[in-house]
This record gives sequence, structure tokens and C-alpha cells, in this order.
Amino acid sequence: MSLSRLTRFQNHRILPLPLLRPPTSQYQFVVLPNLRSHQNSKLLSQNPKRVFRSSSSFSSVTVAAAGKPDTRTLTTEASFSAPKMVKAIRVYEHGGPEVLKWEDIEIGEPKEGEVRVRNKAIGLNFIDVYFRKGAYKPPALPFTPGMEAVGVVTAVGPGLTGRKVGDIVAYAGQPMGSYAEEQILPADKVVPVPPSIDPVIGASIMLKGMTTHFLLRRCFKVESGHTILVHAAAGGVGTLLCQWANALGATVIGTVSNKEKAAQAKENGCHHVIIYTEEDFVARVNEITSGNGVEVVYDSVGKDTLQGSLSCLKLRGYLVNFGQSSGAPDPVPLSALAPKSLFLTRPSLMQYVVTRDELLESAGEVFANIASGVLKVRVNHTYPLSEAAKAHADLESRKTSGSVVLIP
Repeated sequence: MSLSRLTRFQNHRILPLPLLRPPTSQYQFVVLPNLRSHQNSKLLSQNPKRVFRSSSSFSSVTVAAAGKPDTRTLTTEASFSAPKMVKAIRVYEHGGPEVLKWEDIEIGEPKEGEVRVRNKAIGLNFIDVYFRKGAYKPPALPFTPGMEAVGVVTAVGPGLTGRKVGDIVAYAGQPMGSYAEEQILPADKVVPVPPSIDPVIGASIMLKGMTTHFLLRRCFKVESGHTILVHAAAGGVGTLLCQWANALGATVIGTVSNKEKAAQAKENGCHHVIIYTEEDFVARVNEITSGNGVEVVYDSVGKDTLQGSLSCLKLRGYLVNFGQSSGAPDPVPLSALAPKSLFLTRPSLMQYVVTRDELLESAGEVFANIASGVLKVRVNHTYPLSEAAKAHADLESRKTSGSVVLIP
């Protein structure tokens, strides 16, 4: 091939240099990124065929002809682009907050059906702790944790319609990996965020809000006249459960760990607040309901509360266990459900937003309830993403209330 013609090499155009005409017509062309001169000379001695060697900036290519030790340089019209690096939290082994490492990672271009999103705010949830500890198994080690975020689209995959660069979008659930400055996401897993929703608010409520939606409207449908029990009533999901259930006309009983959180639970719409560190919540629920029990218990605590939660249910009541902040609960024999024909379920959001329509409906309900004032989001704590370990430690030690958000 004559170098006097404009050729293409690795999608980069080489400017024509008519004086550089090879002495033979058959040559092999190889790109060697970041080779030093002595490495190039060694390669030439091993392979006398023509070699293109790129410089560290990928802005030039060195040319050598067979049997000639000297080299000459071709200048290229465009540089090769170096891999894009972003900061992210990485987990190499399961353990405490100290296993959360702040590192550089490489991010590529979105493929067909994907978008790249620069995160503006990232929600912190107890499920992140479960994956970090190994209570839930990640796809592989190492991994980047995080299940929700709001950000701006920075690139779209080929042929994608319906999303464009500059869109503000949110996601919750799979794929895991929101603890990063940027991430690649399936386009059908992101939803548009209304302009009225601040990114910090959106990131704090996507996972928790859609969880609240399926708990109250699909897993067990709460209606006016029902009496419900919500554990951790001042927590992220607990706050939303109390507000939304109150708006639906239910009588809400909430449990909390101290007086400060009791005041917050009252603000959230709890009609009765129980400080479980000071009194037996089973006896108190029995007193409040005149011995009848509640239609449903929403239990995200697990080990410390599950047995008591079963005792609080009325005939044909529902126990919805959707978390285990105190540890995995002890096994419940089926025979324990028989005396009152009770229902026990362990649901997950991912099974309630399987289709695109389900996802849009759930997110739409959440955004509508924010706009109407039913849901009053309290982001009481923000941390830099680089301090995710401190945020995890504070969450586990119950130093936080309401929602916690990480800022890249």
C-alpha cells in the first residue's frame, strides 16, 4: 500500500507523506501504545517488518522500514483517546465500613440500549450495608455498591431514542453501582426526573419511595380504617410509610429508639409512638388496639422484632418483613402462623418493578406524592461520596434519621 495515499489506521487518518515510500510492497502494521524508544528498537530487531509505534499521547506514529534502523515520524490528524477515569467506591472483601475504598476506575462508552450518567446525588440505603457485609451476595468481588442515584446523561448508546444528553434521570435497584462519579446504566432502568424535584431529594427517595409504594399499595393494600405498625418509624422508609399511610386514612403506630426520633415520628404522621427501649412494644400495641392487633406490620428490623411483630397481628394479619437491620431473623415454623391464619412475606422492590410500565407507574406515584405534599422528604444527613465509610458507620450505629445522601 502506498503511503502517498490517505489511509485509515485504527479509525485515525494519517496525513500523506509522499517521500516515505517503502522499498517493498508487503508490510505488517502494528500499534504499540506507550513503548519507549529502546523497547521499539528491540521489537524492530525481532521483527524487521514495518512497525507503527504510537507515542504516549497517541499523536504520532514512528515508521521503520525493513533493514533500516533509523525511524521517521508520521503526524496523525487526531489523537487516540485515553480511557476515561472516574472516582468510585470499591469493595474487595466483605466486612465493616473500612472495606469501602475510594479509587479511580475506568468507564467506557455506552453500548446499544445504554446511557452514561454523571451522578449528582446518591442515596444511601441499608441494602448497601447488607451487600458490603456479605449478607446479600454481590455478582462478584470487587464491586461498586449503591442502588439509587440522580444524575445527568452525558452519553447515549448507538440508536437509542427517548433519552438524550443533558436529561436529568433517576434510577433505583439494579444494576448495583451508584457509588461512583459516573456509571453506565440500561436506558430502560432510568426514569425522567420532574424539574420540580431537586436531585438530592430525588436521590434520597427513589429506592425508598418506590419501596414504600409497593409495600402500601401492592404487597398489602392499606386502606382507610386499617391500623398498621411501622418499625423504625423515623428511618428512611419508615418516614415515608408513616406519611403515606396517614394520608390513606390508616391509624399508624410507630416504634423508635429514643425521644428525639419519637418527635420525628409524630411529625411523620404516627398517631401512636412507642419507644421500644423503654417499653414492650407488643404489650403497648395490644393496649392501643384493645387486644385486637393490627392488620399489617411493616418490619425492616428483623431479628430483634420479628417474633414480637407476629404477636401484634390480628386474625389473618400480614407481617411484611422487608429488611434486617438488627440481623437475619430466626426461622419461623409454618405452624406458628396457623393459630390466627397469618400471612408472612419477604418482598423485594425488584420483583415489583419488573416491567418498564411498572417502573414508570411506581416512580410516577412517588413524584406525584412529593408534588402534592403527601411525602415530605427529610434529607437530614449528606456526606461526600469519598466519606461513604463514615456514612455507613453512622447509619449502622443509628446516628442518622430520615434520608442520607452521598454527594460525588
